[in-house]
Amino acid sequence: MSHTALIPSHRKPRQSASKSALRAGVAGGVLSTIAVAGAAAPAQAEPVTQTIEMPTITAGLSTTVAASAEATQQVALDLETQAQEDAAATTAAKAAKKAKAEAVRKAEAKKKAEAAAKAKAEAAERASRTAERTTLSAPSGSSSSGSSSSASTASAPVSSSATGSAASVVSFVQMQVGDAYVPGGTGPNSWDCSGLVQAAFRTVGVDLPRVSQSQSTAGTQVGLGNLQPGDILYWGSAGSAYHVGIYVGGGQFVGAQNSSTGVVQRPLDYDMPTGAVRIL
Repeated sequence: MSHTALIPSHRKPRQSASKSALRAGVAGGVLSTIAVAGAAAPAQAEPVTQTIEMPTITAGLSTTVAASAEATQQVALDLETQAQEDAAATTAAKAAKKAKAEAVRKAEAKKKAEAAAKAKAEAAERASRTAERTTLSAPSGSSSSGSSSSASTASAPVSSSATGSAASVVSFVQMQVGDAYVPGGTGPNSWDCSGLVQAAFRTVGVDLPRVSQSQSTAGTQVGLGNLQPGDILYWGSAGSAYHVGIYVGGGQFVGAQNSSTGVVQRPLDYDMPTGAVRIL
């Protein structure tokens, strides 16, 4: 017996043909897979040339853009409207300035015309007063009849019923015709309406109140159809009259009317009074 006969052999036993074939098939498949993968690798490295399409803008974004455009348009419209308003305001201001200047010019022209008319009226009143005073102071034919002639001349503008104190009152106010009208005036050459009436009655010893309101209730109320020379005429209501004068007969009165006319003698229908009171 060989000395090695009992030593186990370290050689692997031979595998069967079927196992070898199986392993060869598996190995071949793996190698085939690797080969296919290797062949496919270069194709994947080719650059991408396909265009990527971006998603469509949503409806909400479209609405926002439309609202922004509308707001911009509104701002532009507001600016245009403001510009038109500013232009209109400028035009109106120029027109107003021109109208004001024209109104001032017309007012000045009217004032000058009124001043000229006033001066002409005053000149005419002075001439009239001079003529009347010349007539009243004209000398009589004889000294014996001087007094009666003077009385007759003084009473000429007055109705025949004017006698005594009434005739004196009438004579006094007629002598002041042509004097100036001045608010608060009490003579001797300028008067207001109640100042003239008060002074006329003072010549016959009657002390009247100073203002027209009180003078309109100082005597007995009489109707305008029953007037007598020397009656006080008033305009406005009794107790609150704003103007007074003296009835001188013949449908006429004397009064200090205003600063334009001064003291004048006029028919009643020139400025019809409201009522009258009788003192004498």
